[in-house]
Amino acid sequence: MTRLLLAALALGACAAHAAAPAPLWTAGGLANPDSALYSTQQKVLYVSNINGEPNAKDGNGFISQLTLDGKPIKREWLKGLNAPKGLGYYFGLLYIADLDELLEVDTGNGRIKRRLKAAGSKGLNDIAVTSNGTVFVSEDGGNTIWRLQGDSFAPWLRDPALEGPSGLLFDKGQLLVASFGVPKADGQGAESSYLKTVDIATKAISARFLPIPLGNLDGLASDGKGGTVVSDFTRGNVFRIGADGQPNLWLQLTPGTADLGTAPGLLLVPQRLENTLTAYPLK
Repeated sequence: MTRLLLAALALGACAAHAAAPAPLWTAGGLANPDSALYSTQQKVLYVSNINGEPNAKDGNGFISQLTLDGKPIKREWLKGLNAPKGLGYYFGLLYIADLDELLEVDTGNGRIKRRLKAAGSKGLNDIAVTSNGTVFVSEDGGNTIWRLQGDSFAPWLRDPALEGPSGLLFDKGQLLVASFGVPKADGQGAESSYLKTVDIATKAISARFLPIPLGNLDGLASDGKGGTVVSDFTRGNVFRIGADGQPNLWLQLTPGTADLGTAPGLLLVPQRLENTLTAYPLK
């Protein structure tokens, strides 16, 4: 019996015994929320709202501000966007992945400072920002990871082995990637995929632990204990993966579970099709 099969069997066993935490709060009144980000400087939650078709340039998208307990501060803090998805933050600057643009916003006044074009992009997705302010952005449809460094915003890595890169996370000098999956031959959705690691120095792509297909992965966040939490957009599952690579089915939600965020002691889960953001205890 192969290691991959053994790992798959272990996954099933873990899923059957994983204890699901009860939600702490749910914020409604959102419009196809995709990503949630907590600013430790401002003590504010930012939520991206697609508010329409996920690939439409319709100007309906907006960013909401919420309190840490899910209360609305300003529903349309920044509006007139298209289909905003991933969010990133660096010293007062909010980065927004909006289809073929990366927006840099001054959170002090809510104004867009820069619009950085991703020429030829098939849809920017998630964002990860390094400690020195370098911004990486995934593009799942183009198997590309873009990089903003200073004034240069350009493809950093383009490789079919990324298998639809969606969620991004930095971990110990490496870039973790949650892959949505390769499109199916019949054009109906995508094959299940898994977590990958990209070496920042060499750009080498490898499986994160064993390549166990978990689903059409979207959100990716640290659990604060050396492990990660990842969401399956198509099925609504949320997995918690320990530092040893052992995956546990942690939450079974509805389809549309999108880009995960964290705040002190909380996992933030946007439900795009439910128009909600829910907080779960992350212990």
